[in-house]
Amino acid sequence: MSTQKRSERPEKITTQTVVEMKRNGEKISMLTAYDYTMAGIIDGAGVEVILVGDSASNVMAGHDTTIPMTMDHMIYHTSCVVRGVERALVIADLPFMSYQVTAKEALISAGRMMKEAGAHAVKLEGGKSICSTVQRIVDAGIPVMGHLGLTPQSIYKFGTYKVRAKEEQEADQLLEDAKALEEAGVFSIVLEKIPADLAKKVTDSVSVPTIGIGAGRQCDGQVLVIHDMLGLNKDFSPRFLRRYEDLHSKMTDAVTHYIKDVKSGDFPNVDEQYS
Repeated sequence: MSTQKRSERPEKITTQTVVEMKRNGEKISMLTAYDYTMAGIIDGAGVEVILVGDSASNVMAGHDTTIPMTMDHMIYHTSCVVRGVERALVIADLPFMSYQVTAKEALISAGRMMKEAGAHAVKLEGGKSICSTVQRIVDAGIPVMGHLGLTPQSIYKFGTYKVRAKEEQEADQLLEDAKALEEAGVFSIVLEKIPADLAKKVTDSVSVPTIGIGAGRQCDGQVLVIHDMLGLNKDFSPRFLRRYEDLHSKMTDAVTHYIKDVKSGDFPNVDEQYS
C-alpha cells in the first residue's frame, strides 16, 4: 500500500480541467510522449496534457508518414506512457484506418485504447465527415479530441505538409468543421499548421479549447513533439518549432566521451568495480 497521503497526491488533470482552463483564460501546455521514462519526466515537470501521437511512426520507428501505425502499436506506446504518469491527461491518437470505415469499428478501436492501454481520451483527425463517429464514441463515455488543418493521416490526399486553409473556401470549411466537431461532443480541437488569424477565429467561435501547432499564439494551448522540442531531431525545422534544448549534440558528446573512456581503459575505474 502506498504511504503517500491522499492530500499529497497531484491533482489529476481531466477533460473538464482543460475546458475550465479555457474559460479562465489559462493557457494549456501539451507535449507528446511515447514511453514510460519520457512520460514521467514530462508529467513531473507539470505539463497538463500528454499526447501519445501516431507521430511515433516518425520519431520512434523511422517511417516517413504516420500511416504505418497500427492499433497494437498505439496501444503499446500508450500503455507505456500511462504507467509513467500521475497527473497529466493522456490522450492517444487513433491510427489510420482504425476509425474511418464505420462508426462501430471506430467505437471498438476507441474502447480498446481505453481498456487495454488506459488512455484517458482519444484523438481523431477530420471534420464534418467524422462527426457521427465522434458522437458515437462520446455517447459511449469516451472523451474525444478533434484535429483540423494539416491532418498527417491524409498526407497522400494533400500531397504536401504545407500550411492548410490559406484560401477563403478552405478556411470557411475549417471553421464549419470546428463548430460541427464541438456540436458532436469533442472536448478540444488540435489546429495544425493553419494561418494564425484563422486559428484565432476558430478559438473565438467554439467553447472548447483549441490546441495549436503551427497555428499562432491565440490558441488556448500549444503542443509540440517532444523529440523536436528537445532538439533530439535535427532534420526537422519548421517555422513553428522552438527548440528548448540541443540534446542531439549533448547526447552525441556523451556517447563519444564514453567510447573514448572505454577505449583508453579509463572506464570502469577502481571505484566502479566490485572486489
